Amino acid sequence: MTPNRRFHHGADSVKRMLPQVTAGRYVAPLREGGSLPGLMEADDLGTYVVKFHGAGQGRKALVAEIIAGELARRLGLRMPDQVLVELDPVIGRHEPDPDIQDLLNASPGLNLGVDFLPGSLDFDPLGWRPARDFAARVLWFDALIGNVDRSWRNPNMLVWHGAVWLIDHGASLYFHHAWASAAKLVTKPYEADDHVFAPFVSDLGPADACLAPLVTADLLREVTALVPDVWLADEPGFSSPAQVRDAYVEQLLTRVAAPRTWLPSTVRAAPHVAARGNRPGWLDGPS
Repeated sequence: MTPNRRFHHGADSVKRMLPQVTAGRYVAPLREGGSLPGLMEADDLGTYVVKFHGAGQGRKALVAEIIAGELARRLGLRMPDQVLVELDPVIGRHEPDPDIQDLLNASPGLNLGVDFLPGSLDFDPLGWRPARDFAARVLWFDALIGNVDRSWRNPNMLVWHGAVWLIDHGASLYFHHAWASAAKLVTKPYEADDHVFAPFVSDLGPADACLAPLVTADLLREVTALVPDVWLADEPGFSSPAQVRDAYVEQLLTRVAAPRTWLPSTVRAAPHVAARGNRPGWLDGPS
């Protein structure tokens, strides 16, 4: 299984559009997630964790993956590269698992691929201590996007080549599940007590001062433009995909504007933190 060679991994990777590949072979299901993503090989010789628009979470989970993931990248956080994966359901006709066959049959056309990082390990909060500035930047970012899925039970981070990579943002941007009430959520405080990095952050001020000015209208238009029209079409209350993109930009731009009352003011130590003895510290940050 070979990592995608089409473009460079890392925080400095900036793409004007997501590459598009064609799925060639379904390799294996990844049953850790409720959406049943699958490991697939594509025609660019890359191997991807593919998330399907026909899964239970639907296309909005894929929209959140692109917007949040590509925003993270542009804020200097490491994200595996993302591609659009064209899928012909016939690829699964010999798949013996009926649930997987049903999922492939429900997901023709464009799906989302996240570059597979061979040999990566799940980040273990019991084994490593993150650098405080890195922990603060991740926590600030998750607070901005309302990410409820980076707890100490399920960190949704991988360690690969000595660095921490963020994954799985489909549960963020929850305001888009009820656009009529989205404005009420702009200033909603972020509950950080269960966040995997909560015990390591006592002050988000430096991270806020560094990251907030970077979240501009131009940046948000850039990342929302990466979402395919087909995933934004027919959204109730909107006449076009362009209007939906504008709504994402307005929501996040309003949220990041001062005063940022949604930022956690204090962060309490979570119950998973224990005496770490001589365990090594995790000195992660953009290289």
